[in-house]
Amino acid sequence: MPDHPADTQEPTPDVLCVGDIAWADAEGLLAQYGLRLNRVADGDKIPGSYWGEPEAGVIAHDVYVRDDTPVHSMLHEACHLIVLPAERRAAVHTDATDSVEEEDATCYLQIVLAGRLPGVGSARLMADMDAWGYTYRLGSTRAWFEQDAENARSWLEQRGLPVS
Repeated sequence: MPDHPADTQEPTPDVLCVGDIAWADAEGLLAQYGLRLNRVADGDKIPGSYWGEPEAGVIAHDVYVRDDTPVHSMLHEACHLIVLPAERRAAVHTDATDSVEEEDATCYLQIVLAGRLPGVGSARLMADMDAWGYTYRLGSTRAWFEQDAENARSWLEQRGLPVS
């Protein structure tokens, strides 16, 4: 995962935020995977946020966001929980990654799920990931997803998680 933009002295990139989409759509998508989406008031600290505000936070089966949380962050953190077995999910607080394989699967899954979220879509999410600073050896999120993510795809398929 890349550094948070606040760590770079550059302005925060213009990306789609949770406040730009229908709350019920995001809440419903996460609920399909046994997750609860929790709205944090503007300006308040986001519980379980690894990178700090405005990044999403995770604690057990809960994903925490503010309206200024990027959609890619909400999906990324939710997908960290989705790829975990239920018994590991319950123990998560802030940092959910156990391996490179899980991280790759999380990135892949967030792109897939963006395609199921009205007003977002996979193409927009990949562009936002690039703008935010996600880096891949092929130079872009789309290139990685389309040409270099077979291991992530296989990992998800082996666990019965969506890949398209």
